[in-house]
Amino acid sequence: MFDKTLISITEKIIKDPSYSISYEDACKFAASQDNTVDLIMCANKIRDKYKKNNIFTCSIINAKSGRCSEDCAFCAQSAFHKTGIETYPLLDKEKILNNSIYMKKAGATKYSMVTSGHSLSSHEIDFIGHAAEEINKKTDLSVCASLGQLTEPTAIKLKERGVTTYHHNLETAGSYFDQVCTTHEYDEDIQTVKIAKSAGLKICSGGILGLGETWAQRVELAFTLKELDVDSIPINFLNPIPGTKMENRSLLPPMEALKCIAIFRFINPDKDITVCGGREKTLGDFQPWIFMAGANGVMIGNYLTTKGRSAEMDMDMIRQMGLNIC
Repeated sequence: MFDKTLISITEKIIKDPSYSISYEDACKFAASQDNTVDLIMCANKIRDKYKKNNIFTCSIINAKSGRCSEDCAFCAQSAFHKTGIETYPLLDKEKILNNSIYMKKAGATKYSMVTSGHSLSSHEIDFIGHAAEEINKKTDLSVCASLGQLTEPTAIKLKERGVTTYHHNLETAGSYFDQVCTTHEYDEDIQTVKIAKSAGLKICSGGILGLGETWAQRVELAFTLKELDVDSIPINFLNPIPGTKMENRSLLPPMEALKCIAIFRFINPDKDITVCGGREKTLGDFQPWIFMAGANGVMIGNYLTTKGRSAEMDMDMIRQMGLNIC
């Protein structure tokens, strides 16, 4: 039998965009052992209300790889880990442009240049800006960037060069961040989001689930993103990489991962929610369920240091679910 409180809150969210589930109710639903399917069904109704059947597809390129000075416990690119990944400086502009054209043909609607490291130099920011201009000339992709910490001048420069969205994950809840990263403060990430937003960039910010955080901390992260009024929330699931501090962590069970998506949809009903890294290993045959759980976006193609499945498979999955790619 459906929880009457769950039904009531779902109806309020659907009828009134300004209504917000409380932190206490979100924690209660998240911690329950018996309501996963009900939560997913309700999250699907909320997604349908605010996003209809429209799904967007994003893709990324690892434009600068490895040797990162940050000690993020999950990351294959951290200089603190020995993972054997390929390391290189900024890719040639032509390689980035050609890859963007390829991903557009594969079905991507958004394209992000991602670089390792705490932040980029002024010269590197200029390079990314020029690459964004070229991508805008040759494709109709929405151009995004994920370049680490920002200053106000660099955010403005990126906006002027045609970057529409800045991606900067918080990774986890503030109360758990010191278990994930110790080389910079959580507030620095919050500040970068605010700087990008003040420059007129759309904000894509989310995190990785399955790092050892509690359900309450997942709710905390979702509410932090709500307070920051981000435009898009990428949800990743930990794919334990050999050589990292989290190499021995277990994958989240598929239904728990889907419940995470549903909780984020309840807390951020009208925002874009994208399922990204780790979904293939975590969800397996349950991947089509991400949309029923509340997601309205999916990353296609490869990730930064790990392979995704073919873009064709993901495009077929979206169509078979009766959804529209836009």
